[in-house]
Amino acid sequence: MMAQTTAGNGQDAILGAAADTAQRLIVNAQYIKDLSFENPRAPQSLTQQNTAPAVDINVDVNAQPLNTETFEVVLTVKASAKINDEPLFILELVYGAVVTVRNVPREMLPPVLLVETPRLMFPFARNIVADATREGGFPPLMINPIDFTDLLRRGAAAAPDAPADTPPSAG
Repeated sequence: MMAQTTAGNGQDAILGAAADTAQRLIVNAQYIKDLSFENPRAPQSLTQQNTAPAVDINVDVNAQPLNTETFEVVLTVKASAKINDEPLFILELVYGAVVTVRNVPREMLPPVLLVETPRLMFPFARNIVADATREGGFPPLMINPIDFTDLLRRGAAAAPDAPADTPPSAG
């Protein structure tokens, strides 16, 4: 026997209205837009090295509107390793996500799009970078967690005041 409950005093309508005004971030899709891995000195670069390589990692985040509630957020990771100024590998990953943002005040869009969304994307991008370097013949490059709030803060400090309709960017 199934029990069925209903609210007889309009509570369903109130709960439904509350759900319609809840702030939401929905990740609709994640994808590799571009992936490049270069091993310019192979096979010599794959031999045992006497010194640890100098690894340089740069991360950038951008967002652009696709419609009023939907945005593309792009996380770009560039990494390179060198020994004695000779390149071991060069990697570039452009990793995208299409997200829907509902009931978020306009002034909160930059933190949602440039902090929260890349925070959700980062583990996937990190895995792609680790796999690409491993498949390229090197130990997997495991990027440390990134403080996207700090990245946004530094990007905002470096950028002049932008018009209100300019898509947000960090990095």
